[in-house]
Amino acid sequence: MAGQGPYALPQHVETLLEPSRRRLVVDRRGSTVWDVRTPRGRLAVKLGHPTRKHPWTAVAPAREAVILHRLTASVRYGEWDLGMWSAQPWHEGESLFDRWQDERHHTHPGPPRLADAYACALALTELHERGWAHGDVQPNHFLVGPGRTRLIDLALAHGGEIPGAYDFPYRGCLVHYEAPEISRDILGTGTATPTPEADVYALGASLFISATGWRHVDYPDDAPREEQRQAVVNKPHRSINVPGPLGPLIEHMMSRNPTDRPSAADICRELGGSP
Repeated sequence: MAGQGPYALPQHVETLLEPSRRRLVVDRRGSTVWDVRTPRGRLAVKLGHPTRKHPWTAVAPAREAVILHRLTASVRYGEWDLGMWSAQPWHEGESLFDRWQDERHHTHPGPPRLADAYACALALTELHERGWAHGDVQPNHFLVGPGRTRLIDLALAHGGEIPGAYDFPYRGCLVHYEAPEISRDILGTGTATPTPEADVYALGASLFISATGWRHVDYPDDAPREEQRQAVVNKPHRSINVPGPLGPLIEHMMSRNPTDRPSAADICRELGGSP
């Protein structure tokens, strides 16, 4: 039944990829993701399926695959019984949130690793310079790897033409990282448009929650999405108590006025590197 994963790899996908090993990685919100070893390398295989509230999740793997093709990544995708599937290169790394767990503290966070913050800003800069806004920036989408940090999960990105069969309106992301202007538009019209400025706000909120464990705005854990977004629109963000140079930079990134925020490239320069 749709929305009741996890789902095994469809037989025609098994035949195509010839997996020797597979490991379930994610099963939530209309997506089952497998870590698959094949004769041609290690792959992340995503199976999209509709949920009661979000039928668009069925085609999200194909939408992401189209974007990755534009960004020169090697991706396969196609149909399966409940939606679309994709297979893309596996990227090794640790999420930003997990990587900072030892320093994370609500009131007295340890000094963040500036090299990690720079690497995340650089990954975002590279996407923006290709003309795309991510639309779903969050700590778990930054994989801090041994060689480089990658920004993954591009299904909600905007910046180029998407085939109509795979496209769908942008209805926001996790409110924990949503910029006020995005929440305001969704409350007003049901949709919004991802922007680099909103991505920068989300990066600031990602760095903040990874360092402190706090969401950028205070609202009850069980609050419905509409109430969460109303809090983002109406309330100021929490006081930024991150020590060192990253604290004032996060404050700047989370300015309520999008035009006041630094660009991702500006953040790289502030952290002592060149984008």
